[in-house]
Amino acid sequence: MRIVVLAGGIGGARFLRGLRRAVPDAEITVVGNTGDDIHLFGLKVCPDLDTVMYTLGGGIHEEQGWGREGETFAVKEELAAYGVGPEWFGLGDRDFATHIVRTQMLGAGYPLSAVTEALCARWKPGVRLLPMTDDRVETHVAIDVDGERRAVHFQEYWVKLRASVDALAVVPVGAEAAKPAPGVLDAIAGADVILFPPSNPVVSVGTILAVPGIREAVAAAPAPVVGLSPLVGGAPVRGMADKVLAAVGVESTAQAVARHYGADLIDGWLVDTVDADAVAAVEEAGIACRAVPLMMTDEDATAAMARAALALAEEVRA
Repeated sequence: MRIVVLAGGIGGARFLRGLRRAVPDAEITVVGNTGDDIHLFGLKVCPDLDTVMYTLGGGIHEEQGWGREGETFAVKEELAAYGVGPEWFGLGDRDFATHIVRTQMLGAGYPLSAVTEALCARWKPGVRLLPMTDDRVETHVAIDVDGERRAVHFQEYWVKLRASVDALAVVPVGAEAAKPAPGVLDAIAGADVILFPPSNPVVSVGTILAVPGIREAVAAAPAPVVGLSPLVGGAPVRGMADKVLAAVGVESTAQAVARHYGADLIDGWLVDTVDADAVAAVEEAGIACRAVPLMMTDEDATAAMARAALALAEEVRA
């Protein structure tokens, strides 16, 4: 079975770990979000790609869900002593090595897709990890500061500001001119199943779909497309997805996110059992829907979610 997953960071990575357990013999291609990428200290940092790579490769800090296990922060402390920031973004010493290698390879002329493949040769994540594009795309968020509207990088909004102010707009800068990375469109066209994990529908999956050609390829794919709600009981399981959903005019409910994707894009949608009353509304929108437990409490529970998504895909196919 060939499965394509459009994934962001923590939620997508943890779902992928369960999917890998549920179907160990499947050929899984992950199209990773690069809109969260940021340049820090002269280095190219790819948070979502690295979170997937570390999680599936056994190097993630499990409690945080991001960064390396056994991390130290001597370099960060030394940079702060020199007065070099930003201090709000915590790159660890082990993590720095990844970004140094990536930046050196990019500087030598290798595209991000080739660099990602080289980094994965060490981590062996058990999936094919592709960036959504080799081109530079950065998600920016418009906010109001003392009556003045300004745009900040998504990382500043999410990490530094902790989404403490309303997001007025979310813009994937550069996406309109980007091209899908090599292998992305072929993987989508050749998939048996396409999955949207419980990643942020605006700044993760939404940013991937903003790259010209990817949304169209997913919509035209012969494979069933099934998504899993990132919202349970009207709230994000992790993070602050409700803030960016509001910016694009979408209510923070499981059925509203399904309608946001639309029946032209997804064929099936899973909601948590606490949102079982949303099933009828989703199906009225032309999307097959089932209610199953969607809390990724451990790998077994996550594998069960993955199996439920694949089962719904088979129902839709039939």
